[in-house]
Amino acid sequence: MTARETWTVDRLHHALPHSASRQQLLADVHLTPVDELPAVLDRWAAAAETLQNAAGRIAAARAQQSVAVEGTAADRTADVLRDAGHRGDREPGRGAA
Repeated sequence: MTARETWTVDRLHHALPHSASRQQLLADVHLTPVDELPAVLDRWAAAAETLQNAAGRIAAARAQQSVAVEGTAADRTADVLRDAGHRGDREPGRGAA
């Protein structure tokens, strides 16, 4: 999508790569007063355009990080879980409630 093509909420939603970003977009759309909505949507459109423009660099960085020394894919699951604050002593499927 070029800089001034028409964005819709649906197109913005699909342009965002992470579920947390998509959820935040929808929350912003639903909770923002109508008179402030154009500015909020402009910020989301700018973010989506930035991500689209960086897609090639992001893919190259991901590919480089996922290759181990011998050229095999490295499993980074434990690193991601640790960085996200996952604790192995918690029962799966049980939140803070």
